Amino acid sequence: MTTRSEALETPCPYLGTGHDPRSAAWRLESLTDREKEVPLLLGTGLGNRQLARELGIADRTVKAHIANIVGKIGQEARTQAAIVSALTHDVLCDDPSCSRHQGAAAGRHRGPAAA
Repeated sequence: MTTRSEALETPCPYLGTGHDPRSAAWRLESLTDREKEVPLLLGTGLGNRQLARELGIADRTVKAHIANIVGKIGQEARTQAAIVSALTHDVLCDDPSCSRHQGAAAGRHRGPAAA
């Protein structure tokens, strides 16, 4: 049985994987403007049907976009793309009124308009 003191000395499992999902952020720049809209919503946890409704496109078009995005950002699954999207919202979103950007240091926002 592991004691509490031993558990505190164990390194963080996140660090132990050697994979940081934020490392895919630079690949997001390869997405088209329309493809960038999909991960912005994907990172909120919406399902394909909800994404399609929000974007005004067919479910299968959402699936095609997600498949392209997963490949372009070097991930293997939709869930990984959603995590990358949630962690890198500031890279995808160029809306200055977005609440995710409020309180951020000036010049820190790296959306397409700031590039």
